Amino acid sequence: MTLPSSHADAILQTIADYVCQPFEPSEEAIATARLCLLDSIGCAVAALDHPACTRLLGPTLPGTRVPKGARVIGSGELLDPVKAAFDATTLIRWLDYNDTWLAAEWAHPSDNLGALLAIADWRCRNGHVVTLGQLLNAMIQSYEIQGVLALGNAFNRVGLDHVLLVKVASCAVVMRMLGGSRDDVINAVSHAWLDGTPLRVYRHAPNAGPRKSWAAGDAASRAVWLALLTHKGELGYPTSITTPIWGFQDTLFRGQSVVLAQPLGSYVMEHILFKVAHPAEFHGQTAVEAAIELHPQLIGRFDCIDHIDISTTEAALRIIARDGPLTNPAARDHCLQYMTAVALLRGNLTAADYEDDVGNDPRIERLRARISTAEHPQWSRDYLDPQRRSIANGIRIRFNDGSPDIAATVEFPLGHRLRRAEARPHLIDKFVRNSAQHLGAARQQALVEQILDPNNSTSPVSELVDQTVG
Repeated sequence: MTLPSSHADAILQTIADYVCQPFEPSEEAIATARLCLLDSIGCAVAALDHPACTRLLGPTLPGTRVPKGARVIGSGELLDPVKAAFDATTLIRWLDYNDTWLAAEWAHPSDNLGALLAIADWRCRNGHVVTLGQLLNAMIQSYEIQGVLALGNAFNRVGLDHVLLVKVASCAVVMRMLGGSRDDVINAVSHAWLDGTPLRVYRHAPNAGPRKSWAAGDAASRAVWLALLTHKGELGYPTSITTPIWGFQDTLFRGQSVVLAQPLGSYVMEHILFKVAHPAEFHGQTAVEAAIELHPQLIGRFDCIDHIDISTTEAALRIIARDGPLTNPAARDHCLQYMTAVALLRGNLTAADYEDDVGNDPRIERLRARISTAEHPQWSRDYLDPQRRSIANGIRIRFNDGSPDIAATVEFPLGHRLRRAEARPHLIDKFVRNSAQHLGAARQQALVEQILDPNNSTSPVSELVDQTVG
């Protein structure tokens, strides 16, 4: 017999209380969640142009579509909710262009959206309407669980991948969306911790590869699967985190305690980071902005560059500062030196710039060979400061012809909370660009109006999903 829920790990109980008690997020969080939803749909639709992504989509076996299943944003496939969660999250995540959270652990909270959409759409098509307002609240809660766990736990330092947090957050919120009780949420989330998480090996050289673009889809689908099993009555394991020797902490976290760094509310959604203009790993976003600022001063002068110094945070050095060969797009889009070199050379950075035809440009490699990176200690502190949460990068370029150095620093990227009003029109433009090849202007406008209208909370989620299919 398992322990009663009153004896469950404190984190499991806190998460269950949070998703089961009455929830009233801030107006700022709701408005930001609307932007996150629109942005995520745009990212998903844009990924339909990438065969490496689309070959992973659709029914697991031919001929196994589900007539009353969950419809996948963008692709329109009707699938069981487990595979639909995989497909939707993989589409959202594929281009590394969706929203981001930086803390002791790094994460992409919109990775949860595929699981939430799969359950919401499936329920809508089977007689249980889930509204846009309910989806926005579910988003805010999943973002909060993932983000607050990321504030206090550096799973990356023990080689574990952050998609664990997608599984935990999605599992909790999906269980509640299914009508689960507090005990059900505890049981479901205990299974998410029992699963552990993949290694980070596929995010780092020499093994960086496309699995990093579907790892969150894998986690989201597993979250839905575990919630559905629990919904059928599967028992939980209430001390799956803390049990000595066998629990998550001792077995996988090297004896460290898993903590919630602060009470759960709507902090994470309010402070979420958007990738507004450039599909670059977020620690490099401000480096790209600084490089684009410097580009006009470099036209006709690239052969005169002697050296390029990048000052950055400790986190950026650990995650995306890398030398050596970059053999595929997944390696290039996680290389600070590469994205900076492209932005300096071209005055822009797009998803296409990670493909082989650009990546093999010898001019980029010549610039990358001239780049050195170093930590700016104060920026590393500011990165973790909850009142600042900056992601600064500075670039200084020295010339070999006696010309004075040129330099640029950007502390807060366009997607930062402090630049939210400035970013809003750019985020709408980003959605229009991302969806232009698949959605007509009328459908784009309808989605923008329906999702961003502060007075619209009653639209069924299934109607929104239908609008995303060209």
